[in-house]
Amino acid sequence: MKKRIDHNKFIIREYRKGDFNAISHLWAVTGMGNPKRGDNAKIIEDSIGIGGELLVLEEKTSAKICGTSWMTFDGRRIHLHHFGILPEFQGKGLSKMLLDESLKFVKKKGFQVKLEVQKTNTKAINLYKKAGFEYLGDYDVYIIRNLPPDLLK
Repeated sequence: MKKRIDHNKFIIREYRKGDFNAISHLWAVTGMGNPKRGDNAKIIEDSIGIGGELLVLEEKTSAKICGTSWMTFDGRRIHLHHFGILPEFQGKGLSKMLLDESLKFVKKKGFQVKLEVQKTNTKAINLYKKAGFEYLGDYDVYIIRNLPPDLLK
């Protein structure tokens, strides 16, 4: 059993300019980062500007960013993604702390919240189920990352 840590040694705060490099590192280490996704500081700031939020879990003494929860808003629902904790901080109850704060934002906005999770990530699935998330069905997810230039001709 992993030892829990003092949650008072951490804060959850809103994203600030200058956070992106540490966040990008966290996303790369946890497998959430990929240049093809187009995640960059401008996209984060734009998504916050239209009603989203990026929460940052930070260790107080070192100011180390050790978790993120990015919530984007499409006018109909909140999409929770890039939710993760650095490996050395996992298994210590911090994900519940971060998820609880994320759901406070969702409640304040007053919209549904939706997320995607890999089927093999049972720890995350259990966390989400305990928080009240329900399985939506067996959907396949598709994406076009770059529209072909000849599409608009």
